[in-house]
Amino acid sequence: MRNRWWWEWFVRQLDRRRFLLILLAVNFLGSIYGYYWYKNQLAATPVYWLPFVPDSPTASAAFTLVLLLYLINRRSPFWEAFAGVTLFKYGIWAVAMILAGAALSEKPFLESLVWTDWMLMASHLGMALEGVLYSRFFAFGRKEILLVAGWILLNDVLDYGVGIHPWLPLSMAGTEPAVALFTLSLSLISLLLFTWLVFPARPERKEELPLWFKRT
Repeated sequence: MRNRWWWEWFVRQLDRRRFLLILLAVNFLGSIYGYYWYKNQLAATPVYWLPFVPDSPTASAAFTLVLLLYLINRRSPFWEAFAGVTLFKYGIWAVAMILAGAALSEKPFLESLVWTDWMLMASHLGMALEGVLYSRFFAFGRKEILLVAGWILLNDVLDYGVGIHPWLPLSMAGTEPAVALFTLSLSLISLLLFTWLVFPARPERKEELPLWFKRT
């Protein structure tokens, strides 16, 4: 019962102004760090492929925009769909790649994980979680989810067809076909998950915008 109370209290914070502002700051700063983290790969990539390279920071930047719109009592169904699907997909993908790289390393598993790996796993799990939690506010339809599907599936094709996927740990050299299959599967799972989360009418869904402006 106590755990349920804490969960209900936490969910109520999702549409409070203070909480939205904190998430906005965290995602904005995380996006900047993410683009910086990709700096070497971006510098080595032809300019016409650049939009398809920095996956995670683009997802968090999209969610930053969604939060900013909520704070001014606006919304964009397309960016809600884009943010939700990509936050979950790339959040889970990054954690899986870090763990796979450690598992395939010649070092013992835990010794292969440095502090930046733990930081990246925590932040990317947070990305996936916030996408799921805020799905209760999303109001996108078939058009938006189809547009997002087209983008992320094209991104997958380019990542592993052209070779512009995020750089993998050295221990994962030669695993690109398996990673490509995993990535495509995760794209489909993410699309299906957010279709299931947003389209049906369920009691926990909140069709309205976050109502922080009605709180004291």
